[in-house]
Amino acid sequence: MKKLEQLHSGKAKTVFRTDDPGKLIMEFRDSLSAFDGKKLSSASNKGYLNARISVKLFELLEQKGIPTHYDSMLTDIDMVVDNVEIILIEVIVRNIAAGSIVKKYPFETGQQLDPPVIVFDYKSDEYGDPMINDDIALALGLATKDELSRIRELALAINSVLVEYLGERNLLLPDFKLEFGRFNGGIILADEISCDTCRFWDKITGESLDKDVFRFDRGDPVAAYREVAKRVVPEIFG
Repeated sequence: MKKLEQLHSGKAKTVFRTDDPGKLIMEFRDSLSAFDGKKLSSASNKGYLNARISVKLFELLEQKGIPTHYDSMLTDIDMVVDNVEIILIEVIVRNIAAGSIVKKYPFETGQQLDPPVIVFDYKSDEYGDPMINDDIALALGLATKDELSRIRELALAINSVLVEYLGERNLLLPDFKLEFGRFNGGIILADEISCDTCRFWDKITGESLDKDVFRFDRGDPVAAYREVAKRVVPEIFG
């Protein structure tokens, strides 16, 4: 498979066309970004660690019957994915109160959210990714009622699988972001699941092992990402 012209470059990944119209290549970069791009940096090996974590979790979800856009790895940082039509909704699943939900609502950091809270944001840099409800999503034509229902169903199923799997590896999953796309008449998981899109806390100490380390200057972000990788994909360190 050949990597052709660039389609899109985001905060941490670049997407390319390939010689197969049904497949794209998603390149994981070493870029670090926080606060809507106001804080920028890079960290050696970060892209590789995120890619390997994502592969492992995509494969796990596929084994559990949850469809994803993941196909294979072309290189250590180049992921081959299905060419899906991305739905412009960011889906945030919250199990433990942290971050913006504590700033905007009377929750305490660390408070358990049972059942999990699902939040929809409009995926738009121009409008600052505002939170939306089903009515706004429908009015904007982002998705149908059936698609919104399916997205919620998949998000909760993904959450159940990840919480159990990560918990067995002494990791808590306070919250994480998902993106979905249309493919072959259905809805499938897209984007990535990594330290850039999830909050990971050590189950014993509560230590952050995700992008919050970079966001709030809590130490070496690559060391945090590496610690997650050691628990999720220990085989890459053999």
